[in-house]
Amino acid sequence: MPEIEPIPLAQLTTLRTGAAPARMIDAHTRDELVAALRDTWAGGDDWFVLGGGSNLFVGDEPFEGTVVRILTEGIERMPSPHPGRVRLRVEAGHSWDALVASAVAEGLAGIEAMSGIPGTVGAAPVQNIGAYGQEIAETLVEVELIDEESGDVQTVPASELGLGFRTSVFKHHYGFVAERSAVILSVTLDLAEVGGAERPVAGEQLRTALGLGPEASVSVGWIRDHVLETRRRKGMVLDADDPDTSSAGSFFQNAIVSESFARTLPDACPRWPMTPALDPVTVIPLAAFDGIVPPPPEYRTEVKVSAGWLIEHAGVGKGFRLPRSRAGLSTKHALALTNRGGATAAELAELARFIQGRVQSEFGLILQPEPVLVGVEI
Repeated sequence: MPEIEPIPLAQLTTLRTGAAPARMIDAHTRDELVAALRDTWAGGDDWFVLGGGSNLFVGDEPFEGTVVRILTEGIERMPSPHPGRVRLRVEAGHSWDALVASAVAEGLAGIEAMSGIPGTVGAAPVQNIGAYGQEIAETLVEVELIDEESGDVQTVPASELGLGFRTSVFKHHYGFVAERSAVILSVTLDLAEVGGAERPVAGEQLRTALGLGPEASVSVGWIRDHVLETRRRKGMVLDADDPDTSSAGSFFQNAIVSESFARTLPDACPRWPMTPALDPVTVIPLAAFDGIVPPPPEYRTEVKVSAGWLIEHAGVGKGFRLPRSRAGLSTKHALALTNRGGATAAELAELARFIQGRVQSEFGLILQPEPVLVGVEI
């Protein structure tokens, strides 16, 4: 089990905060990862696992526990029980975007809209990653994991992972603990074999982002290229020369609210229904018809609203900084809190609290942070 000299977490996280932890282990293989976790759990230490460090916000004080770096890699292609589809089993430490690139190169569809998302494959189900209306929940079959309570390695179907909007049973929500303490070892996806042919683009959100009409047909490669370009314009593709990418991506989640609350927001605020609108058909047997048609049942749905729009229209624009702070909003994307060079976690947290307060004051809504917070409060 390769224990190494601890590296400052500011060097391993995209927000560039965090001191060196008390202990650090690098796991390059599945067996090393299982052994490292069992050893750490047996010792009773505080712990967390680290993949790409792109969804982690670490405090300024040293973490008095063990950090296990997941460095496993590999993609195994397997048959799918469904015609025209194939399954990929991918090691947890594999780069997510490298997986998407490989799938697109092989003409496999289902994750192309999530091109450019940083981080590792094992982290993807934890927050049910998604972009432009596509989520990993749509293609995820199962995960292999090691459970902290029992120490056992198990294969768990996607249906048992509590997948929801940017959440799962593994997610450490701000102010709450995860429903299940476990570490993902591998992920299995079921993807469509479409080749390089052009095909209709499903999903209004993706078509809008790419400037496509309802009848447009493009290849998965075209979608990947244009998603990457769209994300680059927003500073959402990691680039060492661009300080706008020293972030955890979207720091605040797009808010999920009731229809009634959504109606209190300005009409210009972008929103997307979380369930499709239904047009119910009422069938009344002729023998029972009394000349009165009952009103249709009332359907209620939740609505996703744009956190970025709410932030900007609460008076916090792109590039905003508090006085004397080295933390600021991205100059390209109002959802990204960025480290402009040497910012402490305290400075980033102060900016996050300011944004939360402005949006709550203006719209009556408390935005929730998306990254996992370790040793820091908002």
